[in-house]
Amino acid sequence: MESSLEKQHCKACEGDVEPMNQEQIKNLITQVPEWQVNEEGTVISRAFKFKNFFRTMSFVNAVAHVANQEGHHPDLQVGYNYCTVNFTTHAIKGLSHNDFICARKVDLLF
Repeated sequence: MESSLEKQHCKACEGDVEPMNQEQIKNLITQVPEWQVNEEGTVISRAFKFKNFFRTMSFVNAVAHVANQEGHHPDLQVGYNYCTVNFTTHAIKGLSHNDFICARKVDLLF
């Protein structure tokens, strides 16, 4: 497996794998240091700030494009000059490698 998350692609997850454990999360979060893991270890999130609504919406559209390419979609909270991106793998009720791949690709948009 390639080490750079941005060079990897998401694999379909239909709930047939276990969510990542704390050790796996700890190893991958170093590659997306701006992201936070929730207490339960089931979601990673990052808040982005922008100068105006147009830049916010441009970012949101770019995130949507990445998500569609990867087949892995975040939950977004959007306002005039901010967007919070949350990744989790709903099928396994926790984190998978896909969440970190997408987080890294979103980082590269900012």
